[in-house]
Amino acid sequence: MTTSPALTHLVPLAAELDQNKVTPGVLGFVVFALIGGAVWLLMKSMNKHMNKVDFEEAPEEAPAVAKGSTAASGTSA
Repeated sequence: MTTSPALTHLVPLAAELDQNKVTPGVLGFVVFALIGGAVWLLMKSMNKHMNKVDFEEAPEEAPAVAKGSTAASGTSA
């Protein structure tokens, strides 16, 4: 298995970490802030698109079977 050069440079930095204390650090905050900003932008865009929607529901018509049907009126020919 080969190791990347970036990994070999990070190994000495890992030795300096306190084994009893693990924190997300600055990178964790930056990633969380970017995700939060992306969600905010998506919600803003969705709100703008939803405001453009002009939907009026058509009135519901009676079923065709009940209109002028002899069986529905109770008369027989």
